[in-house]
Amino acid sequence: MNILEKKKNLMKCIKDNNNIFIMGHKGLDLDALGSSLGMYEILSNKKKNCFLVIDDKEYELGVSKVIEKVKNKVKIISSDDVNRNKCGKDLLLVLDCNKPYLFQSEKIVSLFDNIIIIDHHKTNSQTLKESLLIVDTEASSTCEMITELVYYYDIKLSDKTSTIILSGIVLDTNNFVLKTTSKTYLAAYYLTTQGASPREVQYLLKQDIEDYKIRQKVITDIEVINKTKALSVGSQKVRYRKEELAKIADTLLQFNNIESSFVIGKIDENTVGLSARSIGSINVSKIAEYFGGGGDNHEAAAQIKDRSLQDIEEELKKIISTST
Repeated sequence: MNILEKKKNLMKCIKDNNNIFIMGHKGLDLDALGSSLGMYEILSNKKKNCFLVIDDKEYELGVSKVIEKVKNKVKIISSDDVNRNKCGKDLLLVLDCNKPYLFQSEKIVSLFDNIIIIDHHKTNSQTLKESLLIVDTEASSTCEMITELVYYYDIKLSDKTSTIILSGIVLDTNNFVLKTTSKTYLAAYYLTTQGASPREVQYLLKQDIEDYKIRQKVITDIEVINKTKALSVGSQKVRYRKEELAKIADTLLQFNNIESSFVIGKIDENTVGLSARSIGSINVSKIAEYFGGGGDNHEAAAQIKDRSLQDIEEELKKIISTST
């Protein structure tokens, strides 16, 4: 569903609420944060009182850079601050996720009568149904969807916000490799006319050297299954961030003949993270859903609790080897 198909419903909900709380998923990335800041600027332009809800205590490097840049220009609050507000006539706007267990805060959902979700990931039985659901699985990113709104309403974004939104598109497409269409390039072009800086995007996407070294150790131990599927398994002794597993999966797709990639590693003592990518030959979402996660045809993830890394590796191998 193209976001413009729901523009009347979207703007009616926005018009009827003065206080709007904007929230992305846990473990913010540049797509969730970029789309959130894009909506923040759109709504501020329409004289709405906006709040950005963030509970994360640690950020990936690019997100940390953005937070530092915007923290004095946007109102950032925690979910505990929301609890002290009467939210019955306010609006909760959720971006880049549609399942409550992935939200920055699941507990605040019950405080709102009015909820809008804008996302590009597939829905399933766990998707929040009590909301205006705007999901475009054909879009490369939620940032691309928000760019469509900016263009439609002819809103002049700040150079900084335009750059952050563009970085979200670059991140989610893996530098315009995955899920990239003519609309994606058009969105990127339009953001540059708004003042987005490709050079600044590269700055936001720069990597930490120590994190890179950790990822390289995982990448050097690749198992290729059926000639086109790459599997890498992290060390039992290392705890990986979810975004690190995702970056490894992105990197594996760059190797010759590899059409899908799967990376697993422990993200805490009792949880194994799975990140999967595909150029389209395999629907990795179905594999992630098998492990309790989700995503779309091109990218997916799961968090598996109370199972050993070795057990998950063996089961994943069996699934991958029979997937077509």
